[in-house]
Amino acid sequence: MRLPFRETLDKLPPPWGGDLVPAVREAFAGARSTLIVMDDDPTGCQTVHGIPILTAWPVEALREEFERSPCFFILTNSRSLPAREAAELNREVARNITRAAAGRRFLVISRSDSTLRGHFRVEIETLTAELGLSDAVTLCIPAFFEGGRFTIGDVHYVREGDELVPAAETPYAKDPSFGFASSNLKAYIEEKTGGAVARGDVCSISLEDIRGGGPEKVAEKLEDCAGGSFCVVNACERNDMDVVALAVLRAMENGKRFLFRTAAAIIPALMGLEPRALLGAGDFPPPQSGCGLVVVGSFVPMSSRQLAHLLQHGDVGGVELDVRRLLAGGGKVEIDRVAAEANRSVAARRDTIVYTSRELVTGATAEESIRIQAGVADALVEIVRGIRAAPRYVLAKGGITSHDIAARALGVKRAVVAGQIIPGVPVWRLGEGSRFPGMGYIVFPGNVGGETSMTDVVRTLRARP
Repeated sequence: MRLPFRETLDKLPPPWGGDLVPAVREAFAGARSTLIVMDDDPTGCQTVHGIPILTAWPVEALREEFERSPCFFILTNSRSLPAREAAELNREVARNITRAAAGRRFLVISRSDSTLRGHFRVEIETLTAELGLSDAVTLCIPAFFEGGRFTIGDVHYVREGDELVPAAETPYAKDPSFGFASSNLKAYIEEKTGGAVARGDVCSISLEDIRGGGPEKVAEKLEDCAGGSFCVVNACERNDMDVVALAVLRAMENGKRFLFRTAAAIIPALMGLEPRALLGAGDFPPPQSGCGLVVVGSFVPMSSRQLAHLLQHGDVGGVELDVRRLLAGGGKVEIDRVAAEANRSVAARRDTIVYTSRELVTGATAEESIRIQAGVADALVEIVRGIRAAPRYVLAKGGITSHDIAARALGVKRAVVAGQIIPGVPVWRLGEGSRFPGMGYIVFPGNVGGETSMTDVVRTLRARP
């Protein structure tokens, strides 16, 4: 059932009192555990700042991060892969983490989509086996407040205007690769595990537990969860996450082990990381000349609305990649055409948008649909590789698009999250060895923001500091 947004939140119990961030920070430091976020696309860093991101995971690179970073992200981009390949990739990363840790303690977050898309079962099962976590409780926390994702009464909601819409009633639930029918997270877990986990066996931390009982009550409930079970966490704001984070760290002190399948909200809470102000044009490094390059691959409805607004109101040069033509055998000709048009626009120092045609082309199976998406991503990578002039910044729209442009077109191996330019939209500072070291790279999730958000970002960055 759809709920009125403000009225629903106003009727909830008041948040737990006091600022828990200092206590969480102290508990996290005392745990002496490195927090490792395995992100199935690059958007999960949308709530942090000052945190490194790796697009590759050789043991030596991971060992270096253990030495210098209390938290780091590994971008697996596994949501772009079929299930078998996603499992193998998670297995490889988990084994490399274990080798690099060399006995150090660590926590693993399997970060996935706040609208419940992704390889839920195979990734959890693979990590549980490879990391020896058969006795761990898997915490399912898809809340992401900046994106309008809330969990109330074990039901996960997506905010649409003034309404909270059950996730299974949104377009995300009809995803050709990762569709689902259940908004209740206990039922969702049963659905995604094919009945291997019954909804009646899933634990739950309610908002009443969090806001009425605080960290002590939540820690007690977590410790009562059976080893190997799943636990759903309800949450509607950062204070709820702080309570849960402190409870998790206290339960760990008593020997409880956890694996996390979450969206982005819990990550800063577990570290006690304070938010920082949104970034502006003056926070972007040189060059301060040239234009912006925007690459749009996401097909979700909000992405298409944001793209249409930007093309109509943003005073930009738009170049469309015709997906039907690309897949019909004329791929090289189409790629060359788009690259040539984009180069002319960039050379004229006009903010330039390279975007895929808006008709969603799918296959007969989920795996075939993923392969089609991968082919489109390959084309976008080749086009961006062909851009000759250095842009002031690059904005990539959509998770898979963002990963492939960063890792394959721009050669990024390591970056650091500078912060967010609007809520839920992170900016990376590209590391040495990338094509444009130090450049600002904007990872714009497909399902974040309102209709004007992408236009607002482009206009903000057009105002030179």
